[in-house]
Amino acid sequence: MNGPFVLPVRDIVRHPGEMREHEFTVTLSEAWGEGIVSFESGSKLDLDVRLESVHEGILVSGNAEGQYVGVCGRCLIDITRPVEVEFQELFAYPGEEETDFEVQDNHVDLETLVRDAAVLSLPFQPVCQPDCPGLDPQTGERLNENTETEQVAPIDPRWSALQNITDQDGTETSRAAEKEES
Repeated sequence: MNGPFVLPVRDIVRHPGEMREHEFTVTLSEAWGEGIVSFESGSKLDLDVRLESVHEGILVSGNAEGQYVGVCGRCLIDITRPVEVEFQELFAYPGEEETDFEVQDNHVDLETLVRDAAVLSLPFQPVCQPDCPGLDPQTGERLNENTETEQVAPIDPRWSALQNITDQDGTETSRAAEKEES
């Protein structure tokens, strides 16, 4: 059993209280994630892992750091953001407990554990900045780039009759101000 996420545990198997720590970098052989952001194939994940022997198996805990890439969900500009995710799982000894993770041939394979934690940490609606205004519904231009023209919100047709009243009030007010000045 080998691979970039496989760690040997032979020296701590069935020795409760023993612990090993590993720091390593993995280059992803395929993309992780399927939304508008993902971890690209070839990107690197830095892993800091602690393996602890317990009576039931090997407790794996740690964190992974990397970068996701994609597009802003509002303005569609390309974004790259760092992400750090923590994970923890018990790898049971074979035949002892019903779990999704088991110690196999004195090794633990962290790929599924790390992939699940990393992909679930990806934002569902990523944005380039917290207050990203998005795209203009009329022109399709990015609103944060188009600051030359004043953006006028469309008026709901049910309230359009009130627009005439406010226009009249504004004209009457300005006429009254002109009379006072003269």
